Amino acid sequence: MTTASSSSAISNSDRIFTLRDHASLWFSLGVGLLVMQMGAYLIPALGTRSALIAIVVGSVLGSALLAWVAQLGCNHGLSSAGLMQATYGRGFAKLPVVLNIIQLLGWTAFELVIMRDGFTAIISQTTGLNAAWLPFAVTAFFGGLLFLLASSSMIKLVRRVIGRYALPLVVLSLVWLSVQFILRVVQADGGLSAFWHRTGTGEMSTLAAIDLVIAMPVSWLPLVADYARYGQLGAHKTSAFKGTWLGYVIANIWCYGLGVLVVSTTAPDVGLVSAILLAQFGLIALGLILVDEMDNAYGDVHSGAVSLNHLFSNIHIATWGKYLAIVAVLCAMLLDMHGLESFLLMLSSVFVPLYGVIIARLSFKTTLDERVNAPAIHISSAVIWLIGIAVFHLCGHYAPQFGSAIPSLLMTLGLGMIFRNR
Repeated sequence: MTTASSSSAISNSDRIFTLRDHASLWFSLGVGLLVMQMGAYLIPALGTRSALIAIVVGSVLGSALLAWVAQLGCNHGLSSAGLMQATYGRGFAKLPVVLNIIQLLGWTAFELVIMRDGFTAIISQTTGLNAAWLPFAVTAFFGGLLFLLASSSMIKLVRRVIGRYALPLVVLSLVWLSVQFILRVVQADGGLSAFWHRTGTGEMSTLAAIDLVIAMPVSWLPLVADYARYGQLGAHKTSAFKGTWLGYVIANIWCYGLGVLVVSTTAPDVGLVSAILLAQFGLIALGLILVDEMDNAYGDVHSGAVSLNHLFSNIHIATWGKYLAIVAVLCAMLLDMHGLESFLLMLSSVFVPLYGVIIARLSFKTTLDERVNAPAIHISSAVIWLIGIAVFHLCGHYAPQFGSAIPSLLMTLGLGMIFRNR
């Protein structure tokens, strides 16, 4: 794993990520069962055309926001925690950094649970084994693998393992599943025409659906700079933006769309995992997608370790990563992570306005030295962030048809621009 500190700008010698590296990483991180499940939530509330419009618009906007923050991290060579410190001050920034560590630990455990449940279903279907110890054994296996990955080089993992081997296999699995479920649509009563013209129940507005789609790329905002800071500059100075946007927008549209396809061709009482398993060679495709979930878990662990290193720089990033992996395994084994999913989503809501302020305050800065060494708190940034959190939750409660992320983001971007020099 890289020895770069998370508290200062990365050196030019470590800037080796190309556009392909950024795109491969964020396509891989964008693929997952959770994304497909989010796509399935759009049906039957929306009709097919409205759902696909929401998926495309939300993916384009959300991925652009993710890529924007990636470019900030690349331009200044700072980690996510470094960007928070530059915006909010060296003292106050510790609050969002700690919140980020908590949510990353929770999402790591949740990824382990997703892999556990999926592989337990595969084992049960292929062998008939339903022993009580099986979920614990599967969790321990993936936890051990995560521990080993946390001890390895992040740069080598991205460039060699994900780019060369994992990504092609995941693409093949997505292509296969897409073909299988498109064929089901074609063979169903009414075929493609009935599928395309199907109307929704109206329980969700298109704007609220766009908000739901944006939620996935936005959930990666607190991590993206930890990887983008390794991006090349000079002639390739925009590769972080282009690669991150391209990789994630394709993955998000594909997985959300696949979720719509699966739920549209499956009985209401059949879950997403079961539906995929019932497809021809679905077991193999599901297995590859579940293996790809490991890089999501690793992404959370590495970023959490970078943030911890920012707070306690005397402990190496790799060491923090191993500690987080162990705690995440214990959480996955002992806690009801599905029951905590709503808490994790609520916690994630603080990062939409957080990064609205960061984007507004730092996008037009050529250097951050004066802000990295600034006072303990930038009051205007902190106040705008807190207002943004309030707007997020108030909109969700009183005006759900408008969504929560978009109003909160627009408000923090606007206020952040107005007060960016104060």
